Amino acid sequence: MDDLITALKRRDPDALSQVFTDHADKIYRLAVSQLHNEQSADGVVQDTFMKLIEHIDGFDGRAQIGTWLYRVAYNECMMRLRGQRPQVDFDSVDETGVMPEILIDWRELPERMVSSSEAMAEVEKAIAELSPALRAVFILRDVEALSVKEAASVLDISPSAVKVRLHRARLLLREKLAGYFSERVNQTK
Repeated sequence: MDDLITALKRRDPDALSQVFTDHADKIYRLAVSQLHNEQSADGVVQDTFMKLIEHIDGFDGRAQIGTWLYRVAYNECMMRLRGQRPQVDFDSVDETGVMPEILIDWRELPERMVSSSEAMAEVEKAIAELSPALRAVFILRDVEALSVKEAASVLDISPSAVKVRLHRARLLLREKLAGYFSERVNQTK
């Protein structure tokens, strides 16, 4: 068994500190992306690490500790969202037939325009407008750079479902951002 996991099972404070340092920011970003509330995201981080402490003895090592923590954090987010809107089933949201109506050539945009604070705010706004199911996949894959297999494990869905949701998320983001960026492309011509 991994030395870190062994140390965690011994309740070694240095091991817990290392895991917290390595994963707290990522868990926080996932929680903020799902809940749109920094205070609730802080609560998710706290609850996730409390569950680590409480349940580390049951950790069997089939997944990496980071993947396990993401899964716990994602579940915490979903519980909080279900508490806010009890009648919504987030995993069955229908996003079929997603095809962009506005197409622009993103390569024509100067780097400074794409990376401006205004553009980043538009991107963040578009990500926030995705359904929770699509937003979670997008954040895990394209922001946190988890593998398809890791994201599937965190979300408890198949790898093919991760790929489909990621494709849909990217198409929706492209559609949401096309109007904003097409205006900027026309301004540069």
